[in-house]
Amino acid sequence: MAARDMRRAAKVVLSTAFLVIVALAVIAWKVTRYPNVAAGGPHREARLKVEKGTTLGEIARRLADKGVIDHPSWFRFYANERGLSQKIRAGQYSFANTMSPREVLDKLVEGVPVEEVSVTIPEGKNLEQVAALLEEAGVTGKLDAQKAARDAQLVRALGVPGDSLEGYLFPDTYRFRPGSSAAKVLTQMVKHGQAIYAELKTKHKLGFAMLEKQYKFGDREVVLMASLVEKETAQPAERPRIAGVFLNRLRLPTFVPHLLQTDPTIVYGCTVPPKKSAACKKFEGRIRRIHLEDKENPYNTYTHEGLPPGPISNPGRAALEAVLEPDSTPYLYFVSKNDGTHQFSKTRAEHEAAVNKYQKRGGAESGS
Repeated sequence: MAARDMRRAAKVVLSTAFLVIVALAVIAWKVTRYPNVAAGGPHREARLKVEKGTTLGEIARRLADKGVIDHPSWFRFYANERGLSQKIRAGQYSFANTMSPREVLDKLVEGVPVEEVSVTIPEGKNLEQVAALLEEAGVTGKLDAQKAARDAQLVRALGVPGDSLEGYLFPDTYRFRPGSSAAKVLTQMVKHGQAIYAELKTKHKLGFAMLEKQYKFGDREVVLMASLVEKETAQPAERPRIAGVFLNRLRLPTFVPHLLQTDPTIVYGCTVPPKKSAACKKFEGRIRRIHLEDKENPYNTYTHEGLPPGPISNPGRAALEAVLEPDSTPYLYFVSKNDGTHQFSKTRAEHEAAVNKYQKRGGAESGS
């Protein structure tokens, strides 16, 4: 080969090498800048749903298809280089093409804020009313909550006695994700209540010991009694006194038979349990003579001595404390004064006089 040709070939090789080096330098420069440079172009926003198990490659491809990033392979390389490819969280995201790949990746790793709704469960609601409140708040379906509350496996798993979670769905204000499973929601409520009850039992250990010794009460009976107290009054000062009245009726030999005679138990038996008596099937919201005399309603404390089969509401902290520390009272009766308070009496005669004073005649008596 002539010297001239050799020089020409050398120039071509050098020029090609130079161009390659320049190209590589440009690529390296772009790769280095890539994490901090937005895709650009006309402004656009895009929503992307990342489901659990979606691969990084699929995420990068979909981001590129929506114009949020360019060079999806570079995005994968960048995520792997930062060690974040396995830390991307599922969720519904909103992106814009003005965001840099670094910002996009950081958002995917941080995750979207968990949307939650607030729901307040007042004291004294029964499980069907709690279920309705949960549905109204968009937390979980009413029928799903009712079914879960009566699920024998869930009831056993939570250590709740009886055949439902009635009495243990602790009243409070909660925050849940919309569309949560009923079992998860009710589990949180029950465990919260169990923690509160354990705290109260420790605080009032002498009171619990008294109930255990004199009345053979265990935890179940305390909750059950508190559910009755909760339904009888909303007055804080009256709760311990009403608890004392009920306990007197259970124990005192002068009060025989030991009937609690509390109207809310009849109402509960006629409205909540799936199986209802013939008289309860005729219940239209008002207690009548057939309901007072109904022996088929197991919750009827006018015809069945002692405590009803289970709680009739979900009691709060104050009602539980009232049972754990009841008033030492001589009273055996009380009747509503129609102003949110009650008149308490020691004898039947005093009680009947109070009923005549505060309640209209006709229909069932309002009082115990």
